[in-house]
Amino acid sequence: MADYDVVIIGGGPGGYNGAIRAGQLGLKVACVEKSERLGGTCLNVGCIPSKSLLHASELFEMAVKDFAGFGIEVTPSLNLPTMMKQKSDSVGQLTKGIEFLFKKNKVDWIKGAGRLAGQGRVEVTGADGAKTMIEARAVVIASGSRSAPLTGVEVDQRRIVDSTGALELPEVPGSLIVIGAGVIGLELGSVWRRLGAKVTVVEFLDRITPGLDQETAKVLQRALTRQGMSFKLASKVTGATARSDGVDLAVEPVAGGAAQTLNADYVLLAIGRQPYTDDLGLESAGVATDARGYIQTDHFRTNVPGVYAIGDVTHGPMLAHKAEDEAVACIEIIAGRAGHVNYDVIPNVIYTFPEVATVGKTEEELKAAGVDYKVGKFPFTANSRAKVNHEGDGFVKVLADAKTDQVLGVHMIGPAVSEMIGEYCVAMEFSAASEDVARTCHPHPTRSEALRQAAMGVEGWTMQA
Repeated sequence: MADYDVVIIGGGPGGYNGAIRAGQLGLKVACVEKSERLGGTCLNVGCIPSKSLLHASELFEMAVKDFAGFGIEVTPSLNLPTMMKQKSDSVGQLTKGIEFLFKKNKVDWIKGAGRLAGQGRVEVTGADGAKTMIEARAVVIASGSRSAPLTGVEVDQRRIVDSTGALELPEVPGSLIVIGAGVIGLELGSVWRRLGAKVTVVEFLDRITPGLDQETAKVLQRALTRQGMSFKLASKVTGATARSDGVDLAVEPVAGGAAQTLNADYVLLAIGRQPYTDDLGLESAGVATDARGYIQTDHFRTNVPGVYAIGDVTHGPMLAHKAEDEAVACIEIIAGRAGHVNYDVIPNVIYTFPEVATVGKTEEELKAAGVDYKVGKFPFTANSRAKVNHEGDGFVKVLADAKTDQVLGVHMIGPAVSEMIGEYCVAMEFSAASEDVARTCHPHPTRSEALRQAAMGVEGWTMQA
């Protein structure tokens, strides 16, 4: 008899959601996690603490720059230790919440590092080095990802930091260089710029946010530039030298040309993430991976019977909500149910200001596939609620099939769009037409009216100006 029906290696969003779902379905389940707290990168040193600092820094900048325009006169001062403490307090409360849900759903948290040790067996090494062997009918690998390295740039978490270190800087930098113009770099760069740092973003490509709808990316770059962030695109970093009081960064054009040295108090390396598969016993167990280290799966099953993989260690966007969906679907399959994930309806959000939220295909992807489509677009400058809130940057863009009117993609940049993209996710999950949204009454005055007006624009009957 196996010790468990399911053992999950990793306690991040994929791991803990999978464990809870398994408990709900009556499976005997254990989650193996070596960190002191559950929640993984996302909750402890990723999306949750970064959103805390993004919110706090946005409030600070509003008080400094925007309150006077609303007739509110204040002279704010920054208390960085308090800002950091409220971030940590929130994270601590959320991790305790996961522990509560584990107990409620009879999930065993086995503290230690897990690795495959043969058919249906997982070896767990505790913090004291003691090893324990557990057996399971099914093993799910949900070990997540880590920051990708860059040759010539050594992260010391003092002057050269990754995303984890950037959440714990002891002071507001006078200057910060961000290597990488993706989501992580732009979000954390925004935090420190708002608090007073001079921020420069160095990007290898000739654009920011690769993979994002190009029109949306251009509007975002213009907005961030107006706010004071500067960009060096089509530039590659060839080396970094940390000093006691700063960093010298060697940069040269991708196309060739003279190199230059940039100086900053701190450097943030944010060129992406890579699957975390260290010491999981994959090779000895015969689990197939590709050249980049991703575990190969088919409906979450690996090539080894009884071994599954979900989240960042597999292909697809490295997003917590994608891992959560995969976790639930994977566990339901293990339990004999019909688990499924619709990868065409996985939203993506950038929590800068303005925010960016997207789901489905971009215009570039539709053109490359030869799809005949229509576009409806509505600017927030014409939205009453955004106007009175002084939040006019951005737009909502809806892409619909020219023949069937089915919504194929939605791209938003503007205020609070992270909270609005879900409406179009639901619509697309039900294969809605743009007319379905266009004929759905939305409350006035709200920012959400822009969602409807953009859908109305697909057939040219937008009514607000």
